[in-house]
Amino acid sequence: MKILTLLRHAKSTWDDPVARDFDRPLNPRGRRAARAVGKEMKALGLGFDRIVASPARRVIETLDEVASTYGSLTPEYEQRVYLATTDSLLDIVHETGDGVARLLLVGHNPGMENLALLLTRGGDGGLRGEVEVKYPTATLAEIELNVESWQQVRESTGTLTRFIRPRDLAADLGPDEDTD
Repeated sequence: MKILTLLRHAKSTWDDPVARDFDRPLNPRGRRAARAVGKEMKALGLGFDRIVASPARRVIETLDEVASTYGSLTPEYEQRVYLATTDSLLDIVHETGDGVARLLLVGHNPGMENLALLLTRGGDGGLRGEVEVKYPTATLAEIELNVESWQQVRESTGTLTRFIRPRDLAADLGPDEDTD
């Protein structure tokens, strides 16, 4: 069995006059949300053998805030994760060595949401339905994959076992117009 965890970056700001989307920073609420999710990840004892993340500023800042309450994280920043399609994310999953039992991907929507939906099916107590409704910023999805090799990961090979939204951890972190 393999465990794939997907983390969407926290809420970024549109108020910062950056020249590129790639350079947008987190807003204060996004920072709080990332810290709350990191604290929950630590409380649940989640661990990762490999972390692959988008090099966008808002992802780097998300991981910094998560680490402030979770503990040290050592991501590999991979350009292909920036605004990645589902196929690109699946390529990264397939390239992961089989010595890795738990993989964390940190990136953007719609890729995170689409990958979660592609890989999962029912039997999860309704969690997949929550993803279908909305995959908010700073939300973590954990998928158990009934495979021995990452190369065997295909459509509907997984079951969603966790879907942790910031608003589930603190009322002041949701809901909102979570477009980014």
